[in-house]
Amino acid sequence: MTEEQALGKLAHLCSIAEHCQWEMISKLRKWEIDEAAQARIMQRLVEDRYVDDERYCRAFVRDKVRFDRWGPRKIEYALRLKQIDSSIYRPVMAEVDDSEYIEALRPLIESKRRSTKASSDYELNGKLIRFAMQRGYTMEIIGQCLDISSTL
Repeated sequence: MTEEQALGKLAHLCSIAEHCQWEMISKLRKWEIDEAAQARIMQRLVEDRYVDDERYCRAFVRDKVRFDRWGPRKIEYALRLKQIDSSIYRPVMAEVDDSEYIEALRPLIESKRRSTKASSDYELNGKLIRFAMQRGYTMEIIGQCLDISSTL
């Protein structure tokens, strides 16, 4: 694959959906494009605003909270895996209010509560807490959803 073909493919991908620099570099490596050409292609994609990590981060955070109902810890972890710099994702994540996380978690907790078997409220709350933590929520948010913040 030539440098121009790779640039065209990546530009097309970026015009369809948001992508971060790490995803584009991964594709270039997979296509075995040499490093000098990778740098030129990435510079062009960034200059032409096909790739913008901050814009990607905003879309990623918004989608994961609203559609996948992920908590802040899981979102942060996923962004670190995509090698998004903390100076980019921290301000974006700070824009999301805890009430949005609570609004996403409450229906999940209620659904899980109906399908979970437990012999006591204590055991049920333990299972619900573990479930919410696996989805990336903090104890503060979980406590507000379970209305057990006074016992924490």
